[in-house]
Amino acid sequence: MDLHLHLTEGEPAYRQIVKQIEARVLSGELPPGTRLPTERDLAQQLRVNRSTVSVAYDELRAKGLIRSVRGSGTRVGEDAWGLDFRIPDWAGYMSQGIFQPTLPMVRRIWDENRRSANINLARGEMSADLWPTEQLRTLVAQMPARMELGYGDPRGEQSLRSAVSAHLASEYGLRVPDNQILITAGSQQGLLLVTQSLLRPGDAVALEKPSYAYSLPIFAAAGIRMFPVPLDDQGLMPEEVVALHRRHRIRMVFVTPTHQNPTGTTLAPDRRRRLIEICTDLRIPIVEDDAHGALTLEEGARAAQPLAAMSGAEQQVIYLGTLSKTFAPGLRVGWMTGPKAVIERIAGIREQMDFGISGITQAIAAQVLTTGIWEENVERLRQALRERRDIMADAIERYFGDELAITVPQGSYHIWGKLRRPMRDKDLLEAAVRHGVVVAPGTVYGAEPGFVRLTYASSPKAEIVEGIRRLRDAVTQC
Repeated sequence: MDLHLHLTEGEPAYRQIVKQIEARVLSGELPPGTRLPTERDLAQQLRVNRSTVSVAYDELRAKGLIRSVRGSGTRVGEDAWGLDFRIPDWAGYMSQGIFQPTLPMVRRIWDENRRSANINLARGEMSADLWPTEQLRTLVAQMPARMELGYGDPRGEQSLRSAVSAHLASEYGLRVPDNQILITAGSQQGLLLVTQSLLRPGDAVALEKPSYAYSLPIFAAAGIRMFPVPLDDQGLMPEEVVALHRRHRIRMVFVTPTHQNPTGTTLAPDRRRRLIEICTDLRIPIVEDDAHGALTLEEGARAAQPLAAMSGAEQQVIYLGTLSKTFAPGLRVGWMTGPKAVIERIAGIREQMDFGISGITQAIAAQVLTTGIWEENVERLRQALRERRDIMADAIERYFGDELAITVPQGSYHIWGKLRRPMRDKDLLEAAVRHGVVVAPGTVYGAEPGFVRLTYASSPKAEIVEGIRRLRDAVTQC
């Protein structure tokens, strides 16, 4: 194969190799099945590094032009003449995008949850029978005729930010002026805005392990290095942050201190104070996700005080909250609080992305927070979730006995369990799907094999017991 490189023209050598082989295949000069030189031989022929040829062959394989089989070398693909080179190289574009694809197991869980025949014990959202449909219908009918229909303030509408400020003060003792509040499309967008606005590729951050954050490609997409902080039954171990900072120069700590997802643990008060002390001494910001904080299920208990509301945390913590877990996920309304300069910086980045969420949605959310509907709905949710949690815990005891060890959570949506006889998570998920139930294996959240997250909020009560029975059959089969 006669190729000629022009190494002084500025185009990378591997791209020249790709173009020339591509042109020869398209013209028929290299028909399907033609054997190509080995990477070593072509590198010697062209007087380039073998890695250059390796990169070129990788791109040609991604395009479907060539294939490599152990023992028979690299050949032009049998279907290469069927390729249309007039369309963009979408495979190449998709492999090079900044955002990483959803984890395959997470995608599998999402796809199976959409099948009506499956019982959903995996998806972290409330089932349709828990939605405040009637309250919203009444509220929308009473909305004022005049609403903001323009782009609005990228920080969020003044009325909603004022409502959030009053809400945080009354429910959590967190006193934040509205100019230190940014309205988001839920907590997940808040995490994205933080990573895109305040961190750089190569920065190191600390995350609880296990954590919901490991199921998201947000950090990998930003080129951020993640280092785990272990948990026990009292939550994150603050002293581990010191050790991680010493080894990796941690630049930020991400934590869910109340009803942590997926374990359900709540960070003990003394550890909360210690974490703030450590991060203050090291000058490390804390990002606090409090999506489930209000969903305390014990009778008469109030939500734990957020880190952001504690003494000494005023300039230390970026706080994320949302209506998705306590009211309606479809509203897509959340908020972020933090130092004024930080919120202004993030608002500027956010304005470049989407100009903020719908003014109509924000007007509805403001009414939810100021008319007492949120408080009524949360009380209703607590009672319903408490009942479903107990139903699931009883079913686990009935069908698994000591085969699945769990701690009954004091809040949130999930029961975290550990199988006495661990199995490959892929096998567990596939066996469960075959039996018509979907669960979330623990490795999705960075745990060791054998753990599983079971959601009691995502299915009607009648399905919870049947879902646990199906899971028992799946585990038995495995």
